Amino acid sequence: MLLAAGLLLLPALGRAQAPSPAKTATAATASADTVLVVGDSLSAEYGLKRGTGWVPLLEKQIVQEKKSARVVNASISGDTTSGGRSRLASLLAQHKPGVVVIELGGNDALRGLPLDMTENNLTAMTQAAKQAGAKVLLVGMQVPPNYGGAYAATFSGLFGKVAKAEKVALVPFFLKGIADVDDSAAHFQADRIHPNEQSQPKMLANVWPELKKLIK
Repeated sequence: MLLAAGLLLLPALGRAQAPSPAKTATAATASADTVLVVGDSLSAEYGLKRGTGWVPLLEKQIVQEKKSARVVNASISGDTTSGGRSRLASLLAQHKPGVVVIELGGNDALRGLPLDMTENNLTAMTQAAKQAGAKVLLVGMQVPPNYGGAYAATFSGLFGKVAKAEKVALVPFFLKGIADVDDSAAHFQADRIHPNEQSQPKMLANVWPELKKLIK
């Protein structure tokens, strides 16, 4: 899928904030599933007014559809799959999630990290979540063609490769309908990297069809 070369579609590095992971929860019973989101700036509301990102919108969606689940957002701007992997064990122990959403990998590509390392980290995170009794949803990303055709294809394909090998759910492209359209610039903040507030419902719409299947 061809993307605008000017839109990296990845979290910023130098500009990325690294706050403590935001933790939010829907009103739910103690026995409700916990949905743990482990992501980067695309899930950490980078540059957005608090409460307008796709994860807070997910909380509202869960309530609206009368599903019994609470959401913990453990996303940190600038995070990589290595960072996510290093902190996942403590997150699993602390929150005991029934579902883990892994939205990482974009910064790996932006930094030019080896893609086999990204694949290994995603595999390890998926296996750790499964061993902890959680269902897993991998959220895929893509890079623009100026990264090179082979690199772009390998990167976008590794999410599906891990999902297939580990038999877990997959969102093929998180920014579908946002970054792959003719007027894509209108869907991004001024940095042309992070989706704007108006794009957050679409991001949720890309995730929700797969995620809702995993929530009891």
